[in-house]
Amino acid sequence: MTSDASAQAGPNAFGHDHRLTPVDRFGIWLSARRIRHEVGTFAGKRLGDFGCGHEAALARTVLDDVETATLVDRSLAPDLLAHPKVHAVEGSLPEALSSLADASLDIVLCTSVLEHLWEPVDTLTEFRRLLAPDGVCFINVPSWLGKRALELSAFRLNLSPADSIDDHKSYYDPKDLWPLLVRAGFRPRHLRCSRHKFGLNTFAVCRLGR
Repeated sequence: MTSDASAQAGPNAFGHDHRLTPVDRFGIWLSARRIRHEVGTFAGKRLGDFGCGHEAALARTVLDDVETATLVDRSLAPDLLAHPKVHAVEGSLPEALSSLADASLDIVLCTSVLEHLWEPVDTLTEFRRLLAPDGVCFINVPSWLGKRALELSAFRLNLSPADSIDDHKSYYDPKDLWPLLVRAGFRPRHLRCSRHKFGLNTFAVCRLGR
């Protein structure tokens, strides 16, 4: 499923007010597995994880490997704020990204965040600005099929935070996400959009190329 991170879900970062559920942890594991497969190695990379969640659960899995990790969400755990590799920015997207330098990141992660934004293209445009040459951006969002599963989990089974799902502004199949990525400045030749997590999510790999 897709409740593994959210920058815009309510007044606090995802995971700030509650423990991660088994559904959350499974979503994080699936996202991390797919991203690791695409990246190969995080060694020496400058990572940005935007809407990372209070605990930055996905980014934590690669902190030992990366050169630096820029973490952005409305609130971040105290140990992340003090971590020597972490550049922490507490705020909302896309405004919180304005202080970051152009072409300063090798990898951008954004998992389960765009569905909380009224104007997702503004944030996607910032991601492209932040990517270094040959950088790669990974986007994970819930699909329209995933909407049913998420609402069942949150509203009937109480396995996911209902407030987060109530905050969703949209859902994205590949045909919905692809045009937004092109509007943000990514070239079609460097884009891949596909279904992910049993069709409940859409996953995009966006490269700058040369």
